[in-house]
Amino acid sequence: MSAKTALIYSQKFEQFSYGEHHPFNVQRFHLAYELISSYGLDCCENSIYPEPPSMAEEAILTFHDSAYVERMKEFSSSETPRADFLYGLGDVENPVFHGFYDWARLGTSGTCEAARLVAEEGYSAAFNLAGGYHHAHKAKASGFSYINDAVIAINSLLAKGKRLVYLDIDAHHGDGVQEAYYDTDQVLVISMHESGIYFFPGTGFEKEMGEGKGYGYSVNIPLIAHTDDPVYMKAFDEVVYPLIAAFDPDIIFTQLGADTFRTDPLTRLEITTHSYSYILRKIKALKIPWVATGGGGYDLMNTARAWTIAWGIMNGVKLPVNLPDSFIELIKPMGYKHKMLLDAMHWAEEEDRNRALDAVESSIAIIRKSIFPIVIG
Repeated sequence: MSAKTALIYSQKFEQFSYGEHHPFNVQRFHLAYELISSYGLDCCENSIYPEPPSMAEEAILTFHDSAYVERMKEFSSSETPRADFLYGLGDVENPVFHGFYDWARLGTSGTCEAARLVAEEGYSAAFNLAGGYHHAHKAKASGFSYINDAVIAINSLLAKGKRLVYLDIDAHHGDGVQEAYYDTDQVLVISMHESGIYFFPGTGFEKEMGEGKGYGYSVNIPLIAHTDDPVYMKAFDEVVYPLIAAFDPDIIFTQLGADTFRTDPLTRLEITTHSYSYILRKIKALKIPWVATGGGGYDLMNTARAWTIAWGIMNGVKLPVNLPDSFIELIKPMGYKHKMLLDAMHWAEEEDRNRALDAVESSIAIIRKSIFPIVIG
């Protein structure tokens, strides 16, 4: 019998809105699921697609401050706009809307269910599309994130005695997750992201390595603008892959943001589905039980393509290069002209990529000198 996999999806993911002009458009989930369905990947053998179950508030309190949670609940039930900037609530970035706490909790429950299926039910992979809110802090919303679903799910796995690698390939540094595990050696936190020198959230530099028992178990690879496919794959091959293999986790947890792609409106990296697919295939080849979430991605077609590729790889399905005709017809009225699922490998302009290559080689050297002796020995 082939390995069991689970895709966590619910139409409820799309029933809320950050606002008409907010870059976080929840229709990403619907578009991704439609493309997955167009490829017939909604009926993979041994796969299930459970609605996320309700989740006890006690789980949220394994990371988040109780006063912050109470303020979210209060604002979420209000019919009038509210704001509390101490908690990061009600600004342009993290708007308060009726039911926002319930919506954030729904996505978190999906990630926790994915973790449970992998840890308790023997699933080889479980993927929650509506997860990946890696910027939420203990007592503050940040970066479109209210509840840090990854931390809460990982805490449930740590309670079962599991050791994990958390790998974040979103364009933004996974600062909330790093914060949660900065002083432990039970979670190896790795983030490949656009450099915080000029980019939100302004963290994630090579010298952020953890503290106490956690020193050496926070790994950051900041990438400068115009980092392309070959440079991205180099960083993965020379840093990420050997660290994962050496740590030998019970479970690998990935945040699969697609805002690294070269046409994303909020970022300046030049990644395509080529290197994105390459990394996910290498993770699949490790045969480590795999929990995955979505994340960023502000070009909705990039997001749909990326997460469809990810789900196909989790199931060992090689997808055609061209988008299905039925999906092309579906997206035409939306103004999309895409016809390809997979991109050719992309090189940036020579001067730009040379700068990006120099920067990543510098990062690799720092990590090899400081991190490798601790994790690899």
